[in-house]
Amino acid sequence: MGKVTTSPIKMKPDGAQALSGVAVVVAVLCALPMVAVLLAALSGGTETVQHLAQTVLGGYARTTAALVVLVACGTFAIGVGTAWLVTMTRFPGARFFEIALVLPLAFPAYVLAYAYTHVLDHPGIVQTVLRDVTGWGPRDYWFPEIRSLGGAATMLVLVLYPYVYLLARAAFLQQSGTTFLAARALGSSPWAAFFKVSLPLARPAIAGGVLLTVMETIADFGTVAYFGVQTFATGIYTSWFSLFDRAGAAQLALCLLSFALLLAMLERLQRGDAKYHDPARQAQAAPAIVLRGWRALLATIACGVPVVFGALLPIVVLFYMGVGSEQNLLSARYLGFIQNSAILASVAAVVTVMAAVSVGFFQRMRGGRAAQGAAYVARLGYAVPGGVIAVGLLVPFAAFDNALDAWMRATFDVSTGLLITGSIWLLVIAYMVRFLAAALGAYEGGQAMVHVNMDSASRSLGQGPIGTLRRVHLPILAPSLLTALLIVFVDVMKELPATLIMRPFNFDTLAVQAFRLASDERLEGAAVPSLVIVAMGLLPVILICRQVGRNR
Repeated sequence: MGKVTTSPIKMKPDGAQALSGVAVVVAVLCALPMVAVLLAALSGGTETVQHLAQTVLGGYARTTAALVVLVACGTFAIGVGTAWLVTMTRFPGARFFEIALVLPLAFPAYVLAYAYTHVLDHPGIVQTVLRDVTGWGPRDYWFPEIRSLGGAATMLVLVLYPYVYLLARAAFLQQSGTTFLAARALGSSPWAAFFKVSLPLARPAIAGGVLLTVMETIADFGTVAYFGVQTFATGIYTSWFSLFDRAGAAQLALCLLSFALLLAMLERLQRGDAKYHDPARQAQAAPAIVLRGWRALLATIACGVPVVFGALLPIVVLFYMGVGSEQNLLSARYLGFIQNSAILASVAAVVTVMAAVSVGFFQRMRGGRAAQGAAYVARLGYAVPGGVIAVGLLVPFAAFDNALDAWMRATFDVSTGLLITGSIWLLVIAYMVRFLAAALGAYEGGQAMVHVNMDSASRSLGQGPIGTLRRVHLPILAPSLLTALLIVFVDVMKELPATLIMRPFNFDTLAVQAFRLASDERLEGAAVPSLVIVAMGLLPVILICRQVGRNR
């Protein structure tokens, strides 16, 4: 598939330097955490590295790798299987599942962890009923342990498989039916044709979706921390807060960052090398396979299980838990949590989308290596876990605050304290770095609709870059920018590790409150902020569902 290119805009320099400056600053801020983590890790000395290698490093690596493998396999199986069923077959409820299979995307994995722990743990309703019915004692039977590596992997699979589902389904919809029909004419069964034709053609999209789930897996903190699974993400937080070892936290962050960047590079390589050319692109679509009897039942079950366990059952459980809790959602304290979360998410969404517009338009306007490099660096944030970004920003800004305070004390005998560290603006910068790639992707998707001739017409009418952006691009891109705002808003609402590490003193959010209550084993109380987080996540998911239905 050929790459669509546009000529750089050559206009009057009015506003161009300011816009270029903003794009460069954004790229520098995105690169700062990675550079700071590298420098802090190297300055820690070899003693810390040796101690980590002898104690926890091997365990962190094995657990993280095992979690990645389990989640990758699970999301691949569910995402690809359900995508092919709703796209290529017809069975009762297929149209409903096209939309419903996206719903778990609104849930943070740690929220599912709270809900299923309440149901499946030893004092939960399932084991309690089992003991009442059988008369068994606590040691008379075996039951799978939810607080385990397998439990954490299951929670992550249930909320992350929609990434693979959406991309795989889009790839299946774009395939011509000619190749599929040719395989059927040569004697292949529908399932054999799927494995020999449909699956290989969709490989680039599926690989991209699986790698996205892997990125989210290594960045997860709430689920693994609550289940007591020791990964690099939990190690960074423990080193920073419990052991007060910033060098150790930086070195663990460097290990995780290296793995994340390796995955990002693999994703870039597989996307760049993948060539898809279908000369029969305009030919008829593959005929839908009508399933009947037990096959239709199996298809309904296969699509229904992820929806039930990934969205419907958790909502029912959380609502039941919340009703029985002592948490008052309308109290001044909870209204403060909601206000803090809404302020952070709103400000971060606006700042992130503005940064995406600056970087994306700078790339279109200039088109040189500097613009391409700025856009590439800006996209790296999605591969960097929130804990790594937090450590990478706190180290340099804390050093700056301490140096400034020392100079002010020595010169004017005035203490400035911490001006940047611990402020809401540093946390907003962390959110921008983490989620800029999502906003930039939405912006560039909409920008493809703005033909280069529109830029030429704007130039002929005397408009500079800022005028072209304001009068031509932004009105056309309004739907894409609104989608980007909503996606970033909900991502910030769900984000936990960076918020835990960097939030201002006495400035808690819904995610922090849910994590704190769950850490104290007050799961009923944790259900209340969790439900609010889920409710805030449903809007962009509904928009995604509408887009999925529109693509049919």
